[in-house]
This record gives sequence, structure tokens and C-alpha cells, in this order.
Amino acid sequence: MKCLLAGLLLVAGTMLGCSQNYFNVPADNFAEKVKVLGVAPILIDADSEIIHPQKELLIPLVTELNRKYEPLLVRKLQGTANFFAVTLLADDPKPLFSSLMARREKRDDADIQYNKYFWKNDAVGAYIKKNRLDAVMLIVVNGLTKTSKIYSSSLLNSLETNYNYLTMTAQILDAAGTVLWEYPNFRGRLLTYYPLVNLQYPDFSESEANQSRKTELRFKTLEGIRRTLEQKKSDILFRETQEPEVYGKLFDEMVSLIKHDGDKKMKDAGTDGKKAPAVNDPSKPEIPAPVEAKPVSPPVKAPAPVVDAPVKTLVPEKPGVKPDTLLPASNEIVPATESTK
Repeated sequence: MKCLLAGLLLVAGTMLGCSQNYFNVPADNFAEKVKVLGVAPILIDADSEIIHPQKELLIPLVTELNRKYEPLLVRKLQGTANFFAVTLLADDPKPLFSSLMARREKRDDADIQYNKYFWKNDAVGAYIKKNRLDAVMLIVVNGLTKTSKIYSSSLLNSLETNYNYLTMTAQILDAAGTVLWEYPNFRGRLLTYYPLVNLQYPDFSESEANQSRKTELRFKTLEGIRRTLEQKKSDILFRETQEPEVYGKLFDEMVSLIKHDGDKKMKDAGTDGKKAPAVNDPSKPEIPAPVEAKPVSPPVKAPAPVVDAPVKTLVPEKPGVKPDTLLPASNEIVPATESTK
């Protein structure tokens, strides 16, 4: 029985260890390969399933919000300390997407529906070489229609039907076009894939007001979509923060699948674990190194002169004098008081 239990624990530990590698390559290889990561501007696939009636206005709106919150993702990636540098690239997302994207496939893996993107290897390699990167992170906002069940605020009514969403996918590729990491990620045991925003909603209020059994499906307004994407996250004390809730949640999910501890030397500036030498900047004056102060020994005090203690003389016992009485020593000769005969 003990052997069986030990075997089960070993298998469980092995599975858990494997599930922590969210890369398509070993984490140590990823750490060695990718030291300078470039984050391309968030791309939008306008030809995907975006069926909002004001699509021509929706895409510029989402593009604006993407650019607004891209630096948040870069800061979160820098906070992992897994890269020497994380750079936000300044490009126009529309022509960049057209030049890099090869094709799109709608996938349904482990009950998760998403759009998977394939890229032109030569174009990706040239883009990475142009920006002097080790790898580039490509994020795509795309439209997706999938079946969901949404409940009313009272939880008394629900509507299960096809809803149109904006979703977000991401990949990290090297100069050869190899996908080193991707999101959504299916290497973990707990699979999650949050949409960016639901473009539609069931109008329960209208069906209740008209006592109708049929609930109409409506599209959210552009201002409603903006307010949803700009809504701030609250902390544990329900105080509003400066971080957007939707973008922050998606970025946190991605970063949690990128952060790793495989290479402890990532914090150093050399591949051999040694820190890289400092580079002198000619625009800044050279500051001399501070001189180390040597400890000063305290002055040696001269020894105090030795003073002889007064010598005490023991006087022989005499009549009227107590025995063991000590008298001070003196050079004066005291005459005898009695005959010495």
C-alpha cells in the first residue's frame, strides 16, 4: 500500500512539474534564447468575426485603447525579471499585421474556442533583426462568435445562444519563426481564456417589461464598450486603482504563463553569471569612485608614572600601645623613652 501511494505521489509530482512549463520549449532554453524581448503594438484582425453594426468605428476605438494600455503590459513583463530588456515597438498596427500575418484558423481545443494565427517566417525574422531583438511578442485582438449562457442580474433568467466577442491571442516567436510561447495556453491543468469584451447582451429588462418569453439580443453601444474597457480595477479595500480591469486581467494571465525561475542568471548581465562591465556614457561626466576611508586607530595613551605606595612600618608592642598598630614610615629618628640598659 505504501509503495502504491508513493508511486501515485511521484506521478502527481511529475505531472505538476510538467504543467508548470508553459512554453513550447524548455524554460531554460527560452531563458537562454530570449534576453531582449520586443512587444509589437497590439494588432487587430479586422477581417475576423466582428459583426458589430458600427465596425468601422469600433476598430479605431479599440486601436486607441490598445495603444493606451500597451505600456502596462511592458511594465508587467519587466517586473518578471526574466529579460534583460523589454521594448515596446513603435509601428502602425494595421500595415504591420498585413505584412506579418499568413493565415488564421478557428480552433476548439479542450472546449476553448479561439483564433490561432500563423505568420510569415521571413517577415518575422526581418522584423526581429531590424529591431535587434531576440524574439517578438505578437498580440492580436480578433472577433469570435461562440455559444455562451448569460444570466440576468437577478440570476432568475438566462439566455444561451451565440454571442459575438472580441478576444485576444498572443505568441512569442524567434527569428526563425518558431513559436516559443502562446496564449491561450493548454499546458496547464486549469484552462482559462477570458474575452476582451462581449459585443452583445441579452435584453432581459425588455422581455420582463413586455412579459415576453423571448429575449432579444442587442449590440452594446460604442460608449458602453469604451466604459467597459476603461473601467478601473478595485483593490481589496474596494478602492479604485489606476489599472484597467479588463486589460489588467488579460495581461496578468499572460505574464503568469511567461514568468519562470528556470535561469537564475537572468538578473546578471553575462551568460556566464558575471555582471557585464559598465558602459561609459560620453554625454555624462565621469564621476570618480569614492576613496575608501581607512579606520583611524585611537591614540596610544602614555603610561601613568608609577608612584610608590607609602611603606607602613610595624612598631613593636609597647606599653600603652595596641598591638598591630601601623604607623606611617618616616626618616626621623625617634629617641628611646626608656633606658636600654
